[in-house]
This record gives sequence, structure tokens and C-alpha cells, in this order.
Amino acid sequence: MLKPLGSRIVIEKKEQEQTTKSGIVLTDSAKEKSNEGEVVAVGPGRLLENGERIVPEVQVGDRVVFQQYAGTEVKRNDKKYLILEAEDVLAIVEA
Repeated sequence: MLKPLGSRIVIEKKEQEQTTKSGIVLTDSAKEKSNEGEVVAVGPGRLLENGERIVPEVQVGDRVVFQQYAGTEVKRNDKKYLILEAEDVLAIVEA
């Protein structure tokens, strides 16, 4: 498993099957990149000069929307993960 440092988080990207209006399923190369995923690990937070930590607002298990081209993509055990700064998360998706 990946253990993020500082204010970074690890997200498992969720790819959704995309189809055209006429029902044609798009191939991987024709799809738009998804900017949703599930948080699988959270770093301890950013350390301030006075020694205090600012803990990220997201928690493991949260489904989030993040900036389109944020982070670094990593592949582990045939799963795609994205490591990004907590500030790159735009919203938490509520059920």
C-alpha cells in the first residue's frame, strides 16, 4: 500500500463506462479522464513553522472530485492510483 507524506492523499481512480448518446461504448483512448475517485490513504498533514499540523479535511473512504490534471498517477497491482495534494480536492461526493 502507498503511505502519503505531508498533506498528500492517495485516491483510487474510478473509471466510469462512457457511451455516446446513440449507445456506443467508447474505447479507453476516446474517453474523457475521470476526475472522481475514492480516498484510500491520507497523509498526516502539512507541518507549520510553529510545529502544528494542518490535517487534511478528507478521510479514507470519502468519494471525491479533484482537479482534472492534478497529481501523479501510479499503478499498483493492476489498479490506478493518484497521489495529489489535499488542496487539489474540489469536493466530497455525498450519497
